[in-house]
Amino acid sequence: MGKPTGFLEYQRQLPADREPLERVKDWGEFHYHMSEEDLRTQAARCMDCGVPFCHTGMMIAGMVSGCPLHNLTPEWNDLVYRGLWKEAWLRLKKTSNFPEFTGRVCPSPCEGACTAGLATSPVTIKNIECHIIDKAFEEGWEAPVQPAKRTGKKVAVIGGGPSGMAAADQLNKAGHSVTVFERADRIGGLLMYGIPNMKLDKSVVQRRVDLMAASGITFVTNCEVGKDYPAEKLKEEFDAVVLCGGSTKPRDLPVEGRNLKGVHFAMEFLAANTKSLLDSNLADGNFISAEGKDVIVIGGGDTGTDCVGTSLRHKCNSVYQMEIMPQPPTERAANNPWPQFPRVLKIDYGQEEAAAIAGADPRHYLISTKKIVGDENGHVKEVHTVQIEWVKDEQGRMIPKEIAGSEKVWPAQLVLLAMGFLGPEDQLLTQLGVERDPRSNVKADFGSFATNVPGIFSAGDMRRGQSLVVWAISEGRQAAREVDKYLMGTTNLP
Repeated sequence: MGKPTGFLEYQRQLPADREPLERVKDWGEFHYHMSEEDLRTQAARCMDCGVPFCHTGMMIAGMVSGCPLHNLTPEWNDLVYRGLWKEAWLRLKKTSNFPEFTGRVCPSPCEGACTAGLATSPVTIKNIECHIIDKAFEEGWEAPVQPAKRTGKKVAVIGGGPSGMAAADQLNKAGHSVTVFERADRIGGLLMYGIPNMKLDKSVVQRRVDLMAASGITFVTNCEVGKDYPAEKLKEEFDAVVLCGGSTKPRDLPVEGRNLKGVHFAMEFLAANTKSLLDSNLADGNFISAEGKDVIVIGGGDTGTDCVGTSLRHKCNSVYQMEIMPQPPTERAANNPWPQFPRVLKIDYGQEEAAAIAGADPRHYLISTKKIVGDENGHVKEVHTVQIEWVKDEQGRMIPKEIAGSEKVWPAQLVLLAMGFLGPEDQLLTQLGVERDPRSNVKADFGSFATNVPGIFSAGDMRRGQSLVVWAISEGRQAAREVDKYLMGTTNLP
């Protein structure tokens, strides 16, 4: 597993990023690439730990520890260390359909569970993974592969995001004829329209879609099943259906002034921006612009950060990101031990860029929005907030309590709500008669992925709720296995 003493001899090293003041001028990916020699040195840090936790994918304290795809990380790290890149790619492909996505946007629960992190710092698993797959595309190893034999079975996959793409990829390998229905004009789901280009270049997504199409998968875009395509027709024309529509109902902010002009859900802002960028390099004007505006982003997660980075590239006047939770510690707290996912303060690209421009981190913690105030034209002009503290109520539950005298008024001409998602949309599920769980997600047990309707399965955020891209891919793979077993009585899919 790499070099047994490598983690003692070599320091963790990540690729350099483009300078913040330079990269905010364009929409290109902000990471530079490392040399293969440096990557081999980093792979050498993968220690002979005996029982690797990096590929466990366990849920601990409500968060994933290790990779949900169960990537054979120590094995391909050893092969990279030895310069055997093609063999490393073959190992990586055993468990992962799209390493180019997770290698760019995954928060790396594998690294949080890396045993080397107990002694020094974790191995740079994500970066090595990304280089393996990018090299595979460059060398032509990653190429279309048609199944040797078709089964005669037809499967519909609803939703072209990571879970739907993974399910389609696996089912196609099993020889089934797969059609993916996507209501947007491009395949990819949040990979295409939710994650900005500087974090995941859309040519990387399209490259994979083109390869899948060349492998025999049919993609139908601009088609919303249940609206443009009757739901009942699915049951008539397909032998099985996999629902991978995602968790797309955004959490709203029920405060005075919510309906003012200039208050938008984050995905309205991000999706329109990426579509306009791809369609016309923003020349068509079909997007919500932050140019010259004071921007308030409500929500402290990755989506909020993407709103910050996008607003800066629009040349906003100012941008602040508000979070109701306390600021995480800079190091693991006593109640967050290894191998749990590390709940620590992360300086992401958007915050780094905002600090380079304005001189300070744009995030403000323990802050709650009281109301949004508009001008005489019904357009937002101010956000009124108050600081809070978390206290226990009579039942022992933690609740926010306002701090008297901490009220503040923020100028704002654009407010972006990035507070997460509540579940899937209703129309298609109602038409199909699919049962829901108490959180409104599709009711389908983990392991079987089968709904109450025979032949209809579900995977990804639509089934488990808002989660990580790596979970979506994992669930898509596992659901495909169950579909194959349902159709054929047995399965050879992993």
